[in-house]
Amino acid sequence: MEQVLYYNGTIITMENREAPYAEAVLTENGRIKDRGSFSRLREAAGRDARLADLQGAAMIPGFIDPHSHFTACAGKFMEADLSEARSFSDIVRIVREFIRKSGAAPGQWVTASDYDHNRLEEGNHPVRQVLDEASPENPLVVKHQSGHMGSFNTQALGLLGVEADTPSPEGGRIEKEGGSGEPTGYMEENAFVAYLKKVPMPSVSAYLEAYGRAQALYASHGITTAQEGMMPIDLAPLYKALIASGILKLDIVGYGDIAQGDAIREAFPGHVGEYRQHFKLGGYKIFLDGSPQGRTAWMRRPYEPIKGQPADYCGYGTMTDQAVMDAIYKSLNDGMQLLAHCNGDGACEQYLSCWERAGAGSARPVMVHAQLLGLDQLPRLKSLGMIPSFFAAHVYHWGEDHVRNFGWERASRISPAGSALALGIPFTLHQDSPVIRPDMIETLWCAANRRTRTGRVLGEAERIPVWDALRAVTANGAWQYFEEGEKGTISPGKQADFAILSGDPLKTDPEALRDIQVLAAVKAGEVIWKM
Repeated sequence: MEQVLYYNGTIITMENREAPYAEAVLTENGRIKDRGSFSRLREAAGRDARLADLQGAAMIPGFIDPHSHFTACAGKFMEADLSEARSFSDIVRIVREFIRKSGAAPGQWVTASDYDHNRLEEGNHPVRQVLDEASPENPLVVKHQSGHMGSFNTQALGLLGVEADTPSPEGGRIEKEGGSGEPTGYMEENAFVAYLKKVPMPSVSAYLEAYGRAQALYASHGITTAQEGMMPIDLAPLYKALIASGILKLDIVGYGDIAQGDAIREAFPGHVGEYRQHFKLGGYKIFLDGSPQGRTAWMRRPYEPIKGQPADYCGYGTMTDQAVMDAIYKSLNDGMQLLAHCNGDGACEQYLSCWERAGAGSARPVMVHAQLLGLDQLPRLKSLGMIPSFFAAHVYHWGEDHVRNFGWERASRISPAGSALALGIPFTLHQDSPVIRPDMIETLWCAANRRTRTGRVLGEAERIPVWDALRAVTANGAWQYFEEGEKGTISPGKQADFAILSGDPLKTDPEALRDIQVLAAVKAGEVIWKM
């Protein structure tokens, strides 16, 4: 019997806004046994109980990541990083340097990620001629930071069989050159995802090393439960190897590609709705539209006009209503939760309407991102028991881009957490990692302040108190996963999952929240990361 007594710090239980603190917490065998005064718990603890002096630090429940892509985060450690690229010439330079340092042999696939056309001098996506210059001897794919679009060089297009007469799939686009009709290399949504899946994956051993690094990254931000937000059957061998390796310390919740749902469940029969070796299948995932900063999110009203797009351009959806209904009924029949990627209010409308037709009860469906969810749509979402998971950090990272794409009024309502809170709708907050780092502290700052990169407040009415932002990534996160009896608050009987912070978020000026550091992460009583 291992007992640990935490004391001499600020312990935030996240149970009661009016009485948020406990003086001490006693854990036993990875679970919370009791909380209360230090003197009482010290007397109740066994003689061999270990004293964990917090030395004035703050302890809160371990952060729960409501949406990200764990394998894609691992993959970042094997890809060229374009996040600092500000021009096509930067992309060429970074990719060339990556190929040189990695020792990629001619003909070996190379992947680069995290460019953002909104940050490039050219204001556009790199096409195959640029990528041919960057990688003349290797097939190359570069991925947009959103993950919804990207480009291939000429050698890659040839290997993938993309030619002038290759059609764009429904819910996607293969860009063609005006005169010849040859592919430019740039693709969006279903087209990009489909061809990206055909790119050979790194070895299992390479992925296992990368998984370890990704896990440390999540833990360094105080996260103790994370998500595999879109799990095709191709990932089954990697996850079987990961589970067998014993590397996993975080809990990972996987959401299978619903088109391959039966195969995913058959691959992990003992993990459906139940953790084994820190992994469980939580449900299915569908995509209903694209990216607002990439102007592929599906809107009810047109985007602000730009050259090259029709004045009535509203983005586009990726699934028919019937396909969405089929997904809903399958999730209900299989007893699996359904997550839907919805950025634009057009996609939100489709998801809401289809669930209203289905008339389901307590399925806790999740609307992932809900960036431009209309205020008029919130009451319907509440009546369905649907959980919106907001990407609040978009306000900082792409807020000014949203102003250009949607105008000030619509942009100021992105991630309407304040309006959801006023209606009593439980919501969560996420980073969609690897779109951005899984930095929960930054997300708290964004949700409380809603400042853009230029310092402007975008949507003051949608700011939320720090307490409610913390609930979104602790107790509400547990609720989203049907784990409210196991996680989310520092309560007797629950898992001893904690994040140790350098300061008390509740007593920190909201503008200074980003200065708080994660000092350690504890999972089921074990310190899995420490600064």
